[in-house]
Amino acid sequence: MRHSPEGHCSTKMQIEQSILVKHHSIGTSTTSPALVKGVNRKGNIVDSVQTGDKHSACITVHMSSSLQLAHLFSFDSATTSVATFVVLVVTALYLSLKKRYNEAIHLKVEMFLKTYGTSKPTRYTFSEVKKIARRFKEKVGQGGFGTVYKGQLPNGVPVAVKMLENSTGEGEDFINEVATIGQIHHANIVRLLGFCSEGTRRALIYEFMPNESLGRYIFLPQELLVPEKMLDIATGIARGMEYLHQGCNQRILHFDIKPHNILLDYSFNPKISDFGLAKLCARDQNIVTLTAARGTMGYIAPEIYSPNFGGVSYKSDVYSFGMLVLEMVSGRRNSDPGIENQNGVYLPEWVYERVVTGQDLTLSKKIADQEKETVRQLAIVALWCIQWNPKNRPSMTKVVNMLTGRLQNLPIPPKPYA
Repeated sequence: MRHSPEGHCSTKMQIEQSILVKHHSIGTSTTSPALVKGVNRKGNIVDSVQTGDKHSACITVHMSSSLQLAHLFSFDSATTSVATFVVLVVTALYLSLKKRYNEAIHLKVEMFLKTYGTSKPTRYTFSEVKKIARRFKEKVGQGGFGTVYKGQLPNGVPVAVKMLENSTGEGEDFINEVATIGQIHHANIVRLLGFCSEGTRRALIYEFMPNESLGRYIFLPQELLVPEKMLDIATGIARGMEYLHQGCNQRILHFDIKPHNILLDYSFNPKISDFGLAKLCARDQNIVTLTAARGTMGYIAPEIYSPNFGGVSYKSDVYSFGMLVLEMVSGRRNSDPGIENQNGVYLPEWVYERVVTGQDLTLSKKIADQEKETVRQLAIVALWCIQWNPKNRPSMTKVVNMLTGRLQNLPIPPKPYA
């Protein structure tokens, strides 16, 4: 049955003014004005009316889609609120734990400094360090533990300021540096002139080394060292290591001897630096315990990886020294035994074969016969130092003796990694 336009809803205005929508309750019904939009079968939006009288209905109301959409918006809003709350809680918890962790490290460092006594270097505030480092404008190096800047003390002495931004190990790198080189003085060990520990800010102030690290002069063809200078540098490093192992009240094991950690002064005298991984032990203690491997890949002694090769001791530093000298005499980087270098041969094996067969080790430039022999004898010393069995490696005292007068007729050691 079709309704005439007059019998139907006459205008939208009339509908909005007079329409009533029935609200059902228990056993009764009430009415109130309302206008509802629905969707017809063709998908068009239409105005729909429902009143208390079933004969005056204009069109059936389809509200499910609108209700679902409203529910969806409500659900998304609730989910977003919960997620935001969780993020805020986690962030607050993280900041709280980080603050407690930093406070614990600060307390640990302060207790160490109090116990350390008055023999430590000068302590500076962070404000003073900023002035010394000239507001950190001149960056001269980047290491595993932080950034190094050039600075100047109030008396005009140039210095290197290391900011320990990447400090790890609960402040142990800072404590190791101050506890070791903070109280020793040797011509071949970099001097610690001052430090700063203020909250989470920690800095170390060293004497400035203008010729940077040994690594610069090993691997760049235009900067290669002459054999006589190689011998001087190797001897200086050996003397510094001998002092660390035998000349201090406590034996100091460096555990990170490598070209990058050997700095050169105005006269190219070598100085051992970066004691962040160092370990103190009694002078008569032959074996030390490590909770984890420490050092740089390529210079780490095999016994640090596995006890099958022997115990960890000062001989582990001797191994690192040997690898450094091999790099210096060959001008090539070493790599792990399982990794082929650019020439397809592991560096110690390449050096050993050339020493045994009498071939030249320096291929980049021509040198005199006497210089060739110096390089060869340096290589032999290095090959003794990298023996897999720590017992077969010489002490640094013996290494110094070999380098300072007994380089002639050195016996060739067993082949490394055989």
